Amino acid sequence: MKYRYFSSLFALLLLVSCEPEIELPDFQVSVPSDTFQAGEEIRFQIQGNADMIYFYSGEPTNDFAFRSGRVIEVADEGATLEFTSAVTGGTQEDQLSLLVSKDFDGNYSDLASIKSANWVDITDRFQWGSSATFLSSTTQDITDLVEPGQPVYFAFKYLTRPQETHGLARTWMIQNFQVNSKELFDGNPVTISDLVYSGFRIVDQEPENAPSRSSITTTRITILGNVYKDPNDPIYDPDNPIYDPENPIYDPESHLYEPDAELPTFVPYDPDSPYNDPQTETWAVSAPITIDQVDLGPDPSVPIKGIANSRLEEYRYTYTTPGTYKAHFVAKNATIEGSKEIVQALDITILP
Repeated sequence: MKYRYFSSLFALLLLVSCEPEIELPDFQVSVPSDTFQAGEEIRFQIQGNADMIYFYSGEPTNDFAFRSGRVIEVADEGATLEFTSAVTGGTQEDQLSLLVSKDFDGNYSDLASIKSANWVDITDRFQWGSSATFLSSTTQDITDLVEPGQPVYFAFKYLTRPQETHGLARTWMIQNFQVNSKELFDGNPVTISDLVYSGFRIVDQEPENAPSRSSITTTRITILGNVYKDPNDPIYDPDNPIYDPENPIYDPESHLYEPDAELPTFVPYDPDSPYNDPQTETWAVSAPITIDQVDLGPDPSVPIKGIANSRLEEYRYTYTTPGTYKAHFVAKNATIEGSKEIVQALDITILP
């Protein structure tokens, strides 16, 4: 038994000792000139080989110098806000408004906490949808509402009036919410926050007794008021077929069977309940948004050769914008034990 053990151990050590050492890639890149015209195809000549090769052109978003991350200072550049909105159903008017606060304390536990902050109504700065077709708010300057080092909160305030007298509440939808810096990067405004990162939360005035039918996803804020409890609604009729356990929609053997149907418990209409048709507020309130910095994350490389690819002898690339660039090629050899890489940099001048 000991002999077998030591034999196995020896074989394992021999296998480990025979594991080939990772070699630094033998890799060089050259170009016939360092000056080209915008739109002219450049042929980078490659000598040697590597398991993997990556390319950085040196242009914005593909710059080796920012491979670990790119943070842009935007504190003093000002900001804009834009979104799209649409509305469907119901008849109530002037239900939705847009507010902003710089002193909200971040307590979302109840509506009273939110309303205790100072909120500025900026509804009139924007265009609003009037149908199910989403309409752009247009991009509006909000520099006067933000300041460096001071978080700002946005809120969509929705009012449900008694629906028996004012008509049914409408469904409002907000998409493409975006706070941008006036600072440009690569010719485009720098996004400070969008709907995903704005972290909106729904806060109802009566979450237990008259909750709204609102929701938030990564692409849309949907705000709809509380249910109007109409005494004439069929759900308050005890003879309604939905309360009949013999209803074929509950019978798996019936062709009318509905797998998701559940037998509800009949709850009679309470004419004395103050929550049958109340006036309520629903707010969709953002997380704190600051305008000091924008983290764009690392500039990714362009993979131009993988382990399974054959040897690469040439790489072609075209710069379209005049300027001076530092192109980088990263050549890497790798195994499960680790990797080794070599970086080649070339200065490239692009003329108009």
